[in-house]
Amino acid sequence: MAFALIALGAALACALELFEALAIVLAVALTRRTREALLGAAAAVLTCVALGVVLGPVLIARVSVAPLRIVVGVALLAFGLEWLRKGILRLAGRRARSSSYAEFEEEREALAGDPPPPAGLDWAGAVIAFKGVLLEGVEVILIVTALAAQPGGKTPALLGAGAAALFTVGLGALVHRPLRRVPETELKYIVGLVLTSFGTFFCAEGLNVHWPLGDAALLVLVALWLVVSQLLVRAVARPSERRDAAQAGASASAPALASADAAAVDGVQ
Repeated sequence: MAFALIALGAALACALELFEALAIVLAVALTRRTREALLGAAAAVLTCVALGVVLGPVLIARVSVAPLRIVVGVALLAFGLEWLRKGILRLAGRRARSSSYAEFEEEREALAGDPPPPAGLDWAGAVIAFKGVLLEGVEVILIVTALAAQPGGKTPALLGAGAAALFTVGLGALVHRPLRRVPETELKYIVGLVLTSFGTFFCAEGLNVHWPLGDAALLVLVALWLVVSQLLVRAVARPSERRDAAQAGASASAPALASADAAAVDGVQ
């Protein structure tokens, strides 16, 4: 159970962050030069790998099991609650929906007004690609490291992150632009649920709380956070969003009511 959830959390978090990094790299490649976009992205990837190689072993070797679970739990709660907060606001209509394609178009329009130099290395393009990949990559490294630091979490975290990285890079090489119809808002909301549930689980274990269901308690925590977050979505939703939901519910129930009325009339006749 924990294996599957760790792999899922790492894969989704990695893929969604890399979608955003991919949008910036593709924007630089299409509006300036491909060489500089790839150089900047490669430098950022090497920096992130170095950070992961240093951070992971140090965290695991220097911290004992119980404090490690608390450290990992707090880190996952910090990331998970932030993803969950943004997801709640987006689903409630209080924040713009997440879209790597929209970021790609905005970045490309911004870069189009500043053409690269006719000769030599385009440092500006390389720096833009480097910064975009580095910012998203550092968050990926921190999340994957936190998931992998839990005993038994290294293999599923690395498998999930590796699969997501291969998928995202392959997709970018194939289509040369982010996908327009990926439900990023809903996927990020799911990542927030998974990370927050793991953070709650690990913090409690670090405080010597014994879960009656073992790893299966993670599913209970996911369900609990789902209910709480959905209540918050309804509480903070804009009035227009509530009206739309009410109208959708009324439209769905109208055919059933019409059928019931027709059946009643037939019975009277």
